[in-house]
Amino acid sequence: MDPDLATWNSILSAYARNSSVSFSVDPGLLDERTSSSPEVLNLFSRMQKSLVEPNEVTLVALITACAELGALSQGFWAHVYIIKNRLTLNHFIGTTLITLYANSGCLGFARQLFYQLPHIDIFCFNAMIRGLAIHGCGGEALDLFEIMKERFAPDDVTILAVMCACSHAGLVDEGRKYFDSMAGIYSLEPKLEHYCCLVDLLGRAGLVKEAEERILTMPMRPNAVLWRSLLGAARVHGYLEIGEVAVKKLVELEPETSGNYVLLSNMYSCMKRWDDAKRLRELMKDRGVDKTPGSSLVEVDGAMHEFLIGDKSHPHTRDIYVKLEQMNTKLQEYGHRARTRDVLFDIEEEEKEDALSYHSERLAIAFALIVTDPCTPVRIIKNLRVCVDCHSSTKLLSLIYKREIVVRDRTRFHHFHNGNCSCLDYW
Repeated sequence: MDPDLATWNSILSAYARNSSVSFSVDPGLLDERTSSSPEVLNLFSRMQKSLVEPNEVTLVALITACAELGALSQGFWAHVYIIKNRLTLNHFIGTTLITLYANSGCLGFARQLFYQLPHIDIFCFNAMIRGLAIHGCGGEALDLFEIMKERFAPDDVTILAVMCACSHAGLVDEGRKYFDSMAGIYSLEPKLEHYCCLVDLLGRAGLVKEAEERILTMPMRPNAVLWRSLLGAARVHGYLEIGEVAVKKLVELEPETSGNYVLLSNMYSCMKRWDDAKRLRELMKDRGVDKTPGSSLVEVDGAMHEFLIGDKSHPHTRDIYVKLEQMNTKLQEYGHRARTRDVLFDIEEEEKEDALSYHSERLAIAFALIVTDPCTPVRIIKNLRVCVDCHSSTKLLSLIYKREIVVRDRTRFHHFHNGNCSCLDYW
């Protein structure tokens, strides 16, 4: 017996609930898990073949999965289907569509939809504030929060989104104020997520010692997310002793997670402490810990193309590497010099530059420049935080090729346009 609509909806909704992702803090700092979003798309395809027509519940599940994957074409199809079939654009669908467009780098669409919704509730506000936050629009997010407060009392999700906006915009005093307002004004108990966001806020601003103090004095036991955030801040700002303390805690909590070792190894490498970096890599090898490879996705004509560092498996590999060499030549002509201090290994500078030029997002950009219309934005989804060298080179590439390049990394969105980035080099 073939499943009916109710059965399909139950299955799709169950998978979709396991797919939702939040950018309120660095998603890469969260516990690793296997995404079920691709399974939602596969199941929906089977449902279509069975000739069962979707309803609003079905489409919420589908759009939720598309939002996590950044599958803009499929999500846009769902939006068009809703309009053509005159389905109800309720707040559930509205919220998921806002999240879809925000997650896909289409902040203009998210704004337009938000202000056109017939009924806006706190969930819609939370989604829009979060959409603004991860794109670095801190001021606009806080302005919208002030409007929301006139209609609804903020909940813990709202405060988390607002703190995220402060973190990405470097608004330290404001972020502290909103954290303190939870108990002081709104009678909300801060959760681990709020402490994670506070530590992230302080760490990004270089207040690493204050971030450590917050962790040590918080009322609940710190988890791996907090220690990893502190480790990342210690690496960026050069607090080696705090970084080593954080790694010891992380190895106790997550001995199999490669990112913990890699962050400290990067720290040693930046300080040219090659013996310590080598010792850490050997420890990883002894414990059977493999480094998570960097990967980048780019959507072309509804199909997702994935690239790994130094990838040569794509059917257009030859053309991609020819384009990559052209890009590198143009970058040098525009004065770009590779930032090699973050490359882990004690090797020659020229070899380090080669390692950087084959990063996954460079390959994805090269492919997109070959096969997409020159007037369209290039949209990249990356599983790791964008490195400093790729960030500076992508700014130049947006100027050289006169293309908008939107990169969604594990932390936030970067909108590269005319040689600049929306993050203002604060990420």
